[in-house]
Formats: sequence, C-alpha cells, structure tokens
Amino acid sequence: MLCSSAVASESGSELGRVLVTGANGHLGRRLIRRLSSVRAVVRSERAAATLRALPEAARLDTEILDYRDVERLTRAAGGCRYAVHLTGIIKETRDNRYVDAHEATCEALARAAAAARIERIVYLSILGSDPAAPNACLASKGRAERILLDAETPVVILRVPMVLGPGDATTRVVAAEARARLLPLIGGGRTRTQPIYADDVVEAILAAMTRPGLDDVVLDLAGPESLIQRDFVARAARLYGRRPTVIPIPLAVARGLALLAERLLANPPLTRAMLGVLCQDDCVDPEAACKELGIQLTPLDEALRCSLGIEA
Repeated sequence: MLCSSAVASESGSELGRVLVTGANGHLGRRLIRRLSSVRAVVRSERAAATLRALPEAARLDTEILDYRDVERLTRAAGGCRYAVHLTGIIKETRDNRYVDAHEATCEALARAAAAARIERIVYLSILGSDPAAPNACLASKGRAERILLDAETPVVILRVPMVLGPGDATTRVVAAEARARLLPLIGGGRTRTQPIYADDVVEAILAAMTRPGLDDVVLDLAGPESLIQRDFVARAARLYGRRPTVIPIPLAVARGLALLAERLLANPPLTRAMLGVLCQDDCVDPEAACKELGIQLTPLDEALRCSLGIEA
C-alpha cells in the first residue's frame, strides 16, 4: 500500500479553496497535500513558518489570527467553499481552557461561515463527546458540536479516537512504548483502544465536504480493530522484534498524580480530564460511517507499519 499522499488528489482539485483551521497540525499538513487551494489559519508565526516550509507552500494562503476573532475569521473565510475545523485540546491548562479552545472557536467559526456563505463545515471531534459527559474535555467537545449543529451552515462532525500517522506525536509515543523493555501502563493496559490511520481520517474529511445527504450529521469513525492497550502495544512491539514487560499502574495512583500536577503546575504533563479521555474504552462499529463516507479503512498492522516506518 502507499503510506502517504504526496500530491493534490483529483478530488481535492475540485473542491475550490478550503479554509483549514489548525492547519499546522499533523492532520492539517496531511490534508493540505490533498488540496489544490488552501487558506490555512494558524495562531502563531511559528506555526505559519511550519507551513511555509512545506513542499505545498505555493498552494497555501496562510493567515495568523485568533480562532475566536469573528471579524478576522470571516475575512479569512471569504472566497472559500468549505471549512475544516481541526482545532482542539485534550489537556486544559491555566492559559488554554476547554471553553476557549472548543466552544469559543466553534461559535466564531459558525458566525464566520454564515457570513462568508461557506457551503459546509467539517469538524473533527473525539469519540465519546457529549454535553452531558462527566469528563470536562468530552463535555466541552460535545457543547462545541452542538454549537455547530445549531448553526446556519451545514456541518459534518467526525468523532475519532487515537490517530496514527508517520512523524506525529502519538506515533512517537507508541514507538517508544513498543521498544521499551519495561512498560508502565495505567490499569495494566486494559483500556480498549481503536486507533485509526491518519490517511483514513483525511479521506473521511475529503468525503465529508462533498458527499450528498450528510448535512448536520455526526459520524463515529474509528479503526477496524478495537483491542486492549497492552495488546495494541504488543502488536507494535512485534514489528520491532520486541516484547515489553507490562508494569501495571493503578488508575487511582495516576489520578492522584494528575491532581497534584494540576495544583502545582501551570502546564501539567497530565490532568484528570486528559487521563479520562485516554482511559475511556473505544469500541465502535465504524461500518456505518465508512458507508456514509464511501471510504475503506486501513488494516491495523498496515497502519502501524506505515506510521512506524517499518517495511513489510
């Protein structure tokens, strides 16, 4: 299989100009490869420099702005046919709150999209998002979804779990775990995970922009296999010829450490809400979403090989 898409696809060339928020992220950069014309919105000069260094930079019109700035976001959306909203956080800090990263940005995008007459928004969310969720991150994401569903511009919401792709931060963590001799895992690694390959998410985003009958829908999309975390890491470890020994870390201990970090640090490495997202069980049937989007999922072993850069 091809592990990456290096040029704009035929379908991407037919989309016109696409507004992409959070374009400097891993998925944003992979999506840009598939589009012929992009207005990339980022929050900092550093993020903009990342985009300017891409081979696709000539197809980009990059703007630096606060995602909550309705006026500037409306100007950025001008001339764009679709919008893809990739911003969000799973770890809240004192300077970066869920309400600002999720609800406020979706409120601004909804107003900007309506003013600029965007045809459809595609919003990347998280499996388990629900305004009534006890987890602060998932509840915030659920409220953000509701803002877009209630807005004037049609939206497709794609809820996804862990995303694997070459060079991204999540895959680097998986690689380190797979190569370890001793592997500490919260709860002994019994949380179910259902990782999806990054290029499958990009295909889903491309389809969500134009597929008919998808106005104001929420699709739960995940990889083809749901398995417990320790088995997932073991699958990755076999590709390296390794077999880590799992050291169980009680969930209560992890929660206690997260609470302590929240109280002592402005930017803790782990928070209780983040831990809750990471430790929720992902076990969904992706068939309905794949059928709606007209996509096929990459098998887990192939996704791991491509993501980790290991030849078959």
